Amino acid sequence: MKVRLAMGLQKLLTLGRAGLLAQRDFRLLWISSTVTSFGSQTTMLALPLTAILLLDATPRQMGLLVALEALPFSLFSLHAGVLIDRVRKFPIVVVCEITICVALASIPIAALAGRLSMTLMYVVGFVLGTVFVFVGSAVQVFLTQLAGRERLIEANSLFIGAESTARLTGPGLAGLLIQWLTAPFAILFDCMTFVVSLAVLSRMRHAERRPVVRHDANMWREIREGLALVLGHPVLRPLTLVSTSWFVVFQGWTALQTLYATRELGLSAGELGAAHMIGGAGALLSAVAARHVTRRLGTGVPILLGVGCSAVAWMILAVVPKSDHALATLGVALFVFDFGVMLYWINYASLRQAVTPDALLGRMTATMRFFTVAAGPLGALAAGHAAEAFGLRETFAGMGTLVLTMAAILYLKTDLSSIPDLASIASEPKLAVDSATGEIGSL
Repeated sequence: MKVRLAMGLQKLLTLGRAGLLAQRDFRLLWISSTVTSFGSQTTMLALPLTAILLLDATPRQMGLLVALEALPFSLFSLHAGVLIDRVRKFPIVVVCEITICVALASIPIAALAGRLSMTLMYVVGFVLGTVFVFVGSAVQVFLTQLAGRERLIEANSLFIGAESTARLTGPGLAGLLIQWLTAPFAILFDCMTFVVSLAVLSRMRHAERRPVVRHDANMWREIREGLALVLGHPVLRPLTLVSTSWFVVFQGWTALQTLYATRELGLSAGELGAAHMIGGAGALLSAVAARHVTRRLGTGVPILLGVGCSAVAWMILAVVPKSDHALATLGVALFVFDFGVMLYWINYASLRQAVTPDALLGRMTATMRFFTVAAGPLGALAAGHAAEAFGLRETFAGMGTLVLTMAAILYLKTDLSSIPDLASIASEPKLAVDSATGEIGSL
């Protein structure tokens, strides 16, 4: 397994050096993302562990924490999309990274002062969610500008490959940092990665053009244009349906996964980090295989396959016993989950970017994120209540069953399974949006 993954990573980097990574600005953006991906592995473990171990958070409180992280997507996504289409994207990325660094630093500072509380955790979660509304959309649009539409699978595979590499080694380092420094102070490592990222971004030379804004620009009209595009497009509409329904359940998983691993399986921070490293191997394998899978199956089928993999992983977790093999079984489940999620994300993100005109990229991204994440808080809260009422394992079994059923319905009742690869879409007028007029066809 290690040899195959090493060969896969080498193949990914070789393709990058021969292609997009040879471009200076794309390479710098990729390096910045890679650095922060390593830091995010620490926060991914340290943030919930701070609430669980130091503040003795209940399942309901963990559900509320995740819900508050998702709430800004409901409140601000549509407005963020209009703003992103009106201004340069690079300054948004810089300001957001500074804000994330400050918000994260408040947790170890509060712990040092003896003022750490769930209230602070809720505030930090809401602030981070708000920042991610803007930076997530801005980075995706900026990436499209740098890579070009015809190379989006390659671009997203490189970024996912870097993130997967971080998943291979980052959780182990995160687990050691948490055990050595305790969870709140391990978050400082993530803060440092954002400082490095900002230094890397400062070297970019990309002369980003300021978007042309109509003299009669109106916020609500532009929001309506984004909504009309997403709800009326033959590709974006089913993509929104699948991402929205899956994300509701995913938020429940996000709220409960660390609680399940520590309390139900009895794993330490280091063991949890090791399990996530195994998951990272699945994500890396997915990044390497994505283009091959897409060429054979098109762009739509891998999206549904990825959703199905996440359901299988949750059903595995429902039956994992608390034993000496719990770590290995959790690792296998995370491997399946991460493989599926990355296969889903690479094709999902590339497809929606490829069929959207430049002038609407920000609104499309933000609008789809609005629909996707808007109901997310309900999923987190529902999962927290279900776990307290029925148990963690029973909740995971229900999540897996629900998502498998959803994937089957989407396969049978939508046109996702018939969507070809991006090269075919580029030559298929009925699937694409005219870059000048924004007019859309129908399948």
